[in-house]
Amino acid sequence: MSTTKPSHTPEDIISIFNQTFYSSYNTLLVRGEDEPIYLPADENVDYHRIIFAHGFFASAMHEIAHWCVAGPERRLLEDFGYWYEPDGRTAEVQAEFEKVEIRPQAYEWILSVSAGFPFSVSCDNLNGNFEPDRLSFMTKVQQEVVNILEQGLPVRVAMLSNALQSHYQTPPLKAEQFVVV
Repeated sequence: MSTTKPSHTPEDIISIFNQTFYSSYNTLLVRGEDEPIYLPADENVDYHRIIFAHGFFASAMHEIAHWCVAGPERRLLEDFGYWYEPDGRTAEVQAEFEKVEIRPQAYEWILSVSAGFPFSVSCDNLNGNFEPDRLSFMTKVQQEVVNILEQGLPVRVAMLSNALQSHYQTPPLKAEQFVVV
């Protein structure tokens, strides 16, 4: 019986994503060196690019989750036209950040479980003047995951979840797999 853990390399997620979405969504996942960004097709590049940070598998999963949230109009805008308040947010701005991050982080968690990859919520406020309530935020994300599972996965999330489950040989998704710790 093999006890080796599955490989979660940047090349794996790039290959799985690109095989799943390039032909139908004209979108490629690209390993980046700096900050992540989404770039729509333009006069120089005829396909959309999800560029994830430093080749980190977790960064790829997070950026893909944002892409899965974005509708057709937003996918034509750089970084989907979303605002981003940098690290060091106040409690009020952090609360707004967490509100808009619940859905993408729920998708990220679903995709991570589909890949057999560990998930951790990101409060993304390391230099703030307070400590975000990580447990409370994770509970909200978990509640969103359960709602999504009950309603059925959105098309793009389902497509990638299925591809990841096939590649990594993970079991079907169940609410019990999403535990707040």
